[in-house]
Amino acid sequence: MLSRQSWKTQQRPGKVALGFAVLGVLGLSSYAQAQSSSLSIDSERVTYADHVAQIITDNCVVCHREGGIGPMQLTNFEQIRPWAPLISMRVANREMPPYAYDQHIGIQDLQGDWRLSDEEISTITNWVAQGAPEGDWGDRSHPVANLPNPDEWNFADQFGQPTLVLDSAPIDVPALGNDMWHRPYVQTGLNQDRCIKAIQVKPAGNAKAVVHHANSDLEVMNADGEYEDYGQLTEYAMGKWGEIMPDGVCRVLPANSRVRWDIHLFPGGVGATAPGTMIEDNVVEIGIWLHPEGYADKARFKQDLKLYRLNQGELVIPPHGTAMTQGFHSFDHPVRVDSFQPHGHLRMRAASLEIFYPATGRTEQISQISNWSATWHHSHLYEPDVAPLVPTGGVLVIKQWYDNTANNPNNPDPDFWVVEGSRTADEMTHAWLAVTHLDEDGYQEILAQREEAKQRTVAAE
Repeated sequence: MLSRQSWKTQQRPGKVALGFAVLGVLGLSSYAQAQSSSLSIDSERVTYADHVAQIITDNCVVCHREGGIGPMQLTNFEQIRPWAPLISMRVANREMPPYAYDQHIGIQDLQGDWRLSDEEISTITNWVAQGAPEGDWGDRSHPVANLPNPDEWNFADQFGQPTLVLDSAPIDVPALGNDMWHRPYVQTGLNQDRCIKAIQVKPAGNAKAVVHHANSDLEVMNADGEYEDYGQLTEYAMGKWGEIMPDGVCRVLPANSRVRWDIHLFPGGVGATAPGTMIEDNVVEIGIWLHPEGYADKARFKQDLKLYRLNQGELVIPPHGTAMTQGFHSFDHPVRVDSFQPHGHLRMRAASLEIFYPATGRTEQISQISNWSATWHHSHLYEPDVAPLVPTGGVLVIKQWYDNTANNPNNPDPDFWVVEGSRTADEMTHAWLAVTHLDEDGYQEILAQREEAKQRTVAAE
């Protein structure tokens, strides 16, 4: 499993970040008084130097730093101390780090899980309740000394630099205007099929604030020299960190292929770091880490990423109203679901993934996101040894909820009718799933391996 530090994001949500700063200015004093009376303080003395500095360094500083996209810097005690009560409130409410995935519901073993542990949250809240003391550093140096480069590829520590980098064609994005779509083509340059190990889409520079999404489809050249659709390469939406493919499977990057970009741009940008000025030569990059040649011969199963639609009819949300959509998907062969990424816009508030087993009539809840935000499109990657297995005929049940009322903090205007569409002001209702396609023997082998591992664990206890 990747370390949490390896998965820090470089994209900040506008409303969350702005709300963080505004609330800090308006409410620190009153919150500090309330906290001192409502929190129980452990008998152990908690200090910044001994207990808190490493937690904040590992989980906050990647955004809250000079040149970062957080609204304030949190790289040393002097910077952090004025914000301590607000930090305590945000982490206690699990609003920071921004990773909306419900606790204690469904699968909890995720790769790149940004959520703080209960112990880390308790450490921070007790530190603040005790007056947020700095403590004695002694001969130690502050752990923030070696910060990662915010422009570095997210998986460089694990896999080195990408094997292949594909740039979109540059485009100028004005400071003001309506939503824009940019659909250039770029050749992959490959002359043989290769298997993808990991992939990241990275808007360059200020483009992070103006790129709503950047989808990439593959086209391959047929015998007549014409390009035809092959399938999805990857998907990016604001906040997404990247994807890692499980060992032993192959997501194919085919030979003689090209990428068809579909980039949605919002002039001026969204959020606290929106430049509000023209961005010249806006470029989005795809970094691809490839397995060695010949890996496909060792990979027994194929994986793909696809868009799974939810609504069975048109999505219409009335002013000051709510809505729900759901979709049902089954396969004529067993599969393993490797990742789950719900997608919507400003009125979407929650999502869930369930599996219905027709043979037993049982429904299992896999994932729940109850405080979803369009500024953080997380692809929830399940650890391979617990990723949900779906037997032949099993049904994926995907649900999403929408709130067009004033109670939704992301809602720009509850007086509008909202319909399904591609604009930022419209709504969408689908989820992206990475799925490994199994055969019956492979499905039974994985079941047997998991049962064996379970028995070993029981025996060890």
